Amino acid sequence: MNKDKTFGIIGVCGANGNLIARILKQRGYNVIGTDVAFKKDCRFAKSLDGYDIDVFYGKTPDSFFKKVDYVIPPASLPKDADVIKRCTKPILELNDVIENIKADKDVFGITGTNGKTTSTTLLKKIAYDNGIKPSEHDLEGMQGNAEFIPILQSRLEGDVGILEVGTFGVPGTVGRIVKNTSMKGGLITNITPDHLNDLGSFIDYANVKGEFISELNEGTLIVNGHDPTIMGLIRELDFKGEVITFGVDETPQSVGTKECVCGREINVKEIISGCGYYFCKCGLTTPQVDYIATNVDLKNRTFDLHTPDEKLEVKMSIDGLHNVYNIVGVIIAAHKFLKLPYEKILPTIESFTGVSGRMEEITKVRGKDFFVDYAHNPAGVETVLREFQKLFGDFTCVITVSSESGHIGDSNIFESVLKFSKFVVPASTASKKIAIEFLDENPSLTDRIFFNNIGNFKKTGTIGASKEEFMDGLKIALNLDCEMVISIGEACVKYKSIIHKL
Repeated sequence: MNKDKTFGIIGVCGANGNLIARILKQRGYNVIGTDVAFKKDCRFAKSLDGYDIDVFYGKTPDSFFKKVDYVIPPASLPKDADVIKRCTKPILELNDVIENIKADKDVFGITGTNGKTTSTTLLKKIAYDNGIKPSEHDLEGMQGNAEFIPILQSRLEGDVGILEVGTFGVPGTVGRIVKNTSMKGGLITNITPDHLNDLGSFIDYANVKGEFISELNEGTLIVNGHDPTIMGLIRELDFKGEVITFGVDETPQSVGTKECVCGREINVKEIISGCGYYFCKCGLTTPQVDYIATNVDLKNRTFDLHTPDEKLEVKMSIDGLHNVYNIVGVIIAAHKFLKLPYEKILPTIESFTGVSGRMEEITKVRGKDFFVDYAHNPAGVETVLREFQKLFGDFTCVITVSSESGHIGDSNIFESVLKFSKFVVPASTASKKIAIEFLDENPSLTDRIFFNNIGNFKKTGTIGASKEEFMDGLKIALNLDCEMVISIGEACVKYKSIIHKL
């Protein structure tokens, strides 16, 4: 990686190519790029502004190869691709870049099934408010919590790395991120069933998240002590580092079951879905946590936080008991990882109004309040809808979800929607099929479930409904006798602007 040489990046309009080009340029290397897309169609062209990188858009001319000493193609490009055949210069792979250019800052990761984005965004805001710059991938419209994006993001300029660590249910992905960022500490929000279609069982999915624990090795873990899965994995994986636990002192909402890492089914007195008070015959039980939130007042958005040293009075500007858990975890991370005193943390907690697409109020139409929420797995849906009901009362729920856990996930989601909603409007193809099953078993639900014919939309990525299906669902909800409409799923967040067209 000689700085006198020129590196040619093929595919700078892709996420990895874009990040590699910027990393090399920031480190003082000579960089040029190319992509088959024209600039107007280049999704991430804006993030290259100000980098003084020459880019050949629309084609890869011979002059590109003449100017470079090394070529870095996208990992997805076939070895027999025409552009590779034309290349006579040495080729570097994505892993060569990762191996030769290391993260040059302390890195902190945040993972879990639900709450990752809110927690990551809040911790970054605390950093910014205190003059600490986290490295940012700056890929517009890209969440960037999986694959190689967090790994490359940790190598971009910044004082610290604060990374959201996700997974599409693929073993090895979480561990690879932790290992290749030299992560020193991390936060686990919760582990509840998701991606079961890909992994087969909840414990298989939990073990993928468990890679975060095993690879962090002797670092610092901040964890939700009310989650038996997290605490079980810490025990089973024999984690040697520092463990800091947190929880919320609140009356359980219900009793649920969850598979213990030992294989037994255990009862959980749930404060939020999958988390609360538990005991298993294998010896796993709710610990006396290090940080505990008490006197939670959701209406006034306040709670007391008992730390090992003092009691804090916390004011927040976001709703829901699940966000009390998120906020407590972030306060600990800001204090331990960013080394900030509590008085530098709490003002940001009070001013933080949340993340787009999470319990987000959109507008009022014909006297009805419309909200969207990204919730897309059974635990996330149950938790969010329970909080909506506690805070606002009756609502109509429009479902745009197609669960990553397949039929069982769709069924569990529908069951939660029925439990907390006054009316249900299945908008996604998957939820409509589940609705028919529920109606066949209980025809009396016809006064609560409303939808039109099942379409032929096929799920693309994690988008469970088309824009047309979402609009159709909204129109049905608009005519129901309920003053609040809540849409759940990724599709409703992506297409939320159409609510203004009703």
